[in-house]
Amino acid sequence: MTSRERFLTACACQPLDRPPVWLMRQAGRYLPEYRALKEKHSFLKMVRTPALAAEVTLQPLQRFAFDAAILFSDILVVPEALGQGYRFRDEGGIAMDFALTSRADIDRLAPATAIPEKLAYVAGALELLKTELAGRTALLGFGGAPWTLACYMLEGGGSDTFSRARDFFRTDRAAFDALMGKLTAALIEYFRLQIRSGADAIQIFDSWGGLLAGADYEAASLRWIREIIAALPREFPVILFAKGAGAQLREQSATGARVLSLDWTMDLRTARAQLPSNIALQGNLDPQLLTTTPDGVRTATTHLLESLRGTSGHIFNLGHGLTPEARLDCVAALVETVTTWK
Repeated sequence: MTSRERFLTACACQPLDRPPVWLMRQAGRYLPEYRALKEKHSFLKMVRTPALAAEVTLQPLQRFAFDAAILFSDILVVPEALGQGYRFRDEGGIAMDFALTSRADIDRLAPATAIPEKLAYVAGALELLKTELAGRTALLGFGGAPWTLACYMLEGGGSDTFSRARDFFRTDRAAFDALMGKLTAALIEYFRLQIRSGADAIQIFDSWGGLLAGADYEAASLRWIREIIAALPREFPVILFAKGAGAQLREQSATGARVLSLDWTMDLRTARAQLPSNIALQGNLDPQLLTTTPDGVRTATTHLLESLRGTSGHIFNLGHGLTPEARLDCVAALVETVTTWK
């Protein structure tokens, strides 16, 4: 069985001898080869240059036996394609070129039809990767959920609370819905582009879904995610990762996503018991453990594997992305533990 077959079998909740494994942010600053490349090229240049994006995507696979490669890119390429660029502040964090403050700002954004041309470099990177992987390893595309993208676009950059976005949602619902409609249409175009270019699955990052609760989460996030998934090919594997939104797990399972990715605060076995058997789970080791010791990682990884023994539909991953401080020997211990588990 190839790694790609293993990954797709897990997405379909079919039995396997062990789960597939990949890690969010598995291409990044913890790798010395990535740091060396970044000394020559900026992050944005690497994202926008297909050959460089493909090179970075493949770097972790040259070290570790991951079952999937995830495209090296950024969720903010979609706002950029619509006319709202982004950059990284010297002091750290993300800054948009401007904040959306009114309906007029939203109306000035480019239409979804601009996506295929503006993001042709993403298609180019995926096509290179599809050729390089040759069907052996699963190839994942991704994008941000409309709510998460709107948070950055309305706030004008990163934030701990995204209070402007939440206030906009509550005080000008018509303008908010207009923005979400634009983002939803753009993401449908973007994900279709990724699928045409060779992606085997798509992960939707609702990184700020945990800022919403109850009916607000449905109105500001889930209804738009549901619309996106319904517009993609039937049964195509979509993974939904909504950090901090574990209380809405059942509601997430009704979006059409085939896989729910859990953050590290949730218990896998409990989540499995709450969800339909045709929904796969992804996760959910605490990424901070990868800054400790290989023995500690082996113990925690084995505990997670054993918690779902006898069930189907598990993709081993972290409960959030790898940090720059992650140790290479800890990542190696994680992958070895999963790939040799019986």
